[in-house]
Amino acid sequence: MSDTSGTATLPGRPSQRIEVLDLARGLALFAMATYHFSWDLELFGYLDPGTSTHGLLKAYARSIAGSFLFLAGVSLMLAHGNGIRRDAFLKRIAMVAGAAALITLATVFATPDSFIHFGILHAIAASSVLGLAFLRLPAPLTVLAGAVCIALPGFYRHEAFNPVWLSWIGLFTVPPRSNDFVPLLPWLGPFLIGMGVTKAAVAQGLTRRLAAVKTGSGPAARATRFCGRHSLAFYLVHQPVLISLVWIASQLVPATPADPLPGFLAECETSCQANNSAAFCKQFCGCVTDELLSQGLFQPFISGQITQESDARIPAIAEQCTARSK
Repeated sequence: MSDTSGTATLPGRPSQRIEVLDLARGLALFAMATYHFSWDLELFGYLDPGTSTHGLLKAYARSIAGSFLFLAGVSLMLAHGNGIRRDAFLKRIAMVAGAAALITLATVFATPDSFIHFGILHAIAASSVLGLAFLRLPAPLTVLAGAVCIALPGFYRHEAFNPVWLSWIGLFTVPPRSNDFVPLLPWLGPFLIGMGVTKAAVAQGLTRRLAAVKTGSGPAARATRFCGRHSLAFYLVHQPVLISLVWIASQLVPATPADPLPGFLAECETSCQANNSAAFCKQFCGCVTDELLSQGLFQPFISGQITQESDARIPAIAEQCTARSK
């Protein structure tokens, strides 16, 4: 399989690959694998709950997602900037969208409460289709559109976008539960910026100079470029391999059972901050945790034995803590 969107070749010269782009895509893949490895360690209890979704690791994950989408935008412009090659585009989009659908189906069975309904592959597929409309637009306008996509969720959100069939747009007020959620907004932004930057670079002849840059003949460089050229295959294979390795380790050296409290607080604050201040959320989540513990509801709630729908005490606690935290 080839890369997930377009090719790292010069427009009009499909035989001449741009090694730097293959290398960059390979490095992004390796970075993604290290992040997913931390997620796997957390899943099996070797890291505290919430470790992979907060702080530096959260910023790390976002930078990786942004780099993938930026490079996908670069590839789309290189592959189709001189005219849409219909058959090549349809073949590639079918591969990416098919892989995204496969991941959704697999996670529906594996993690039904947090299945991946719009992850990085879904975002790349959707962005690639939308990106076709920008192929002929001026580079500054495409970059501007990308910046608007990044900024818009910070200025406008509405509860109408909260249902799962609309949350993928990115203007929700309450984020959905998902193990990998990359909504169209703001993530279409890096994709369009990648397209705009590449269009400007092609016009200035920079891509031809970039193609002349050699990235080394050593085994590490060759392996990185190879993975970059076959990024979809790498993406589909790496996580099952990593999970299998961590599972084997867990059978040999089981992790010490973790305290669920920090993870519950971290997840609560993350969900709350989508529509509230950090100060409010810290106080609110602390209040909810204290009430659940004092009423003996914490373990039943985090284990799923009781929910907001099945036990009226849970929404009552949320309402009480909201009033206290204002």
